[in-house]
Amino acid sequence: MIASVGSPGVPVLDLDLFRARVEARIEQFLDAKARAVDTQRLPAPAVESLRAFFRAGGKRLRPLICACGWLAARGGRETASLIRVGAALEMFHAFALIHDDVMDRSDRRRGRPTVHRLLESDFSRSHPAGDSARLGESAAILVGDLSLVWSDELVHTAGLEPAVFMRVLELIDRMRSELMFGQYLDLTADARNGAGPELPLTVIRYKTAKYTVERPLQIGAALAGAGEGLLADLSAIALPLGEAFQLRDDLLGTFGDPEVTGKSQLDDLRAGKYTALIALALGDADPGQAAVLRGVLGNEAISDADADRARQVLDETGAAARVEQMIADRYRRTLTALDRAALPADADQALRSLAHDAVWRRS
Repeated sequence: MIASVGSPGVPVLDLDLFRARVEARIEQFLDAKARAVDTQRLPAPAVESLRAFFRAGGKRLRPLICACGWLAARGGRETASLIRVGAALEMFHAFALIHDDVMDRSDRRRGRPTVHRLLESDFSRSHPAGDSARLGESAAILVGDLSLVWSDELVHTAGLEPAVFMRVLELIDRMRSELMFGQYLDLTADARNGAGPELPLTVIRYKTAKYTVERPLQIGAALAGAGEGLLADLSAIALPLGEAFQLRDDLLGTFGDPEVTGKSQLDDLRAGKYTALIALALGDADPGQAAVLRGVLGNEAISDADADRARQVLDETGAAARVEQMIADRYRRTLTALDRAALPADADQALRSLAHDAVWRRS
């Protein structure tokens, strides 16, 4: 349980309760959309597939980090506006994940079929196999687009004062653009070209560090009226933490237990993801090891045995150990930045707890 306290025994903002309220806000919002669909005779699967996606779970990390920013700016107890903005961040994240799964051709997310695979299964009852796969992907893109539109609606109906709204919207716009640039770099990077770790680290900076940690933290602070100095302090905390979070994700994508992560160990290799882990391994691999990796990366027909051989190379080259060291270094930088920022005790406590859980997690 993660809870923030302003003074001993007096909760200011209980993050577990806040997460539950964000989830309830999303459920209420989607329930209203479902009723509108019934009334207007619109395609119900568009809403139902999104509701199923949210009900499958998730860390709700971005709303929680947003709440930490609110605490850092001494926002006090949660407000309906904070909850609604947190819900908007999670709705936007759903858009990003649904589209990401289509681009990566992923089969599973959070331990269940991805949205495009669920829709493909529905279409298979009335369409040939090739058509059902294409329709599933196309429909999932539209469901993701719908989640993006509804994220915007949640922000615009959060009841923010005009000056606060404009400042928050500016940060949200930056976050969205940064994610798109990071995703573009990720999508177009070729894991077989051996370009070195600089490119995947740039992807991490934009696709995860800024999107997952820096901007949500700053958005929460802006909701509470934070000045530029605090936003800069939060950035110094957020960027190494976000990088460590994604580096852990890269390790879990290849070495994690699918029963715990909810994702296949084959997805990143099958998609040819050019991660820092892969870049480091290719840089230090001998010709035989490099041939193993290049034969696996981007290979849609990859087997479990192929993946085992690739993992052996990642260990033998020392790439996995080096990524672990990069994670530990960035975690230390996060804690140092927290020490220097001297945030209110409740914000400091919550961020340290979230940082530990995000960096040393198993899923």
